[in-house]
Amino acid sequence: MNFTACFRSWASVLLSLGLAMPTHAQTNSVHLGYSDTPIIPGTSWHVHDGDRPQPRVVTPGTTFSQGAGAPSDAIVLFDGKDLAKWQGNRGAAQWVVRDGYMEMNGTGGIRTKEKFPDFQLHVEWSTPAPPRGDGQSRGNSGILINGMYEVQVLDSYQSKTYPDGQAGALYGQTPPLVNASKAPGEWQTYDIIWESPRWDDTQKVIKAGCVTVLHNGVVLHHKRDYIGRTDGIGGIAHKSLGVYGKPHAPEVVIELQDHSSPIRYRNIWVRPLGQYDKP
Repeated sequence: MNFTACFRSWASVLLSLGLAMPTHAQTNSVHLGYSDTPIIPGTSWHVHDGDRPQPRVVTPGTTFSQGAGAPSDAIVLFDGKDLAKWQGNRGAAQWVVRDGYMEMNGTGGIRTKEKFPDFQLHVEWSTPAPPRGDGQSRGNSGILINGMYEVQVLDSYQSKTYPDGQAGALYGQTPPLVNASKAPGEWQTYDIIWESPRWDDTQKVIKAGCVTVLHNGVVLHHKRDYIGRTDGIGGIAHKSLGVYGKPHAPEVVIELQDHSSPIRYRNIWVRPLGQYDKP
């Protein structure tokens, strides 16, 4: 038993005997998140705040874009056969490919060999069944854009965590509007529209990076801005909270995060958005 578990156990005993009063550290937030992290700019909430309101649950339709074929101008990133379009952190991508899907296996995240400008991305994913663990330990992965901006992948079906870390959250910044998760083992879809940030000649951000995200056909975010790089708990990450850092080109890589959960992915394609009045 670790220290946190031991603390919770003794706190429960003392509370049951009436010898202690519940504190913030002993309430729901100790299970779900944190209260000693920085305030997210533009909000009254801490990063990964366990007291932030939980998004309401919406049951999605049976199907939406599962199995959606790639449009004629799309680039197929994974067709269920091989990882030719992907690379690992130290060379070739090493995830397992079988039965039309790829599965993470602890060898690290994988990212596209190509870069893409503002785009429409289709991804299908599935978390382990039966579920393993709880909170952030339950089916954790993520869609990372340029290794900087994350849309969280997590098993959030009848499972709570800090709201800015649940499925579909802009990690550490914005919870989804609703929880549209399906049960563990079921195939789920993300349809993501990404627009890269832009800088002027003085390296000032003149347009924030933003996303529209549909989860199983339900809108989680609509043109929602990232306040900067997404981050995790503790360490140097918080120093960049609300900061974009050095300018980067509109063309970005797409990464699938390996968070030590056997998440499966299939049917991944991307297409550039293009511009009005430009063929």
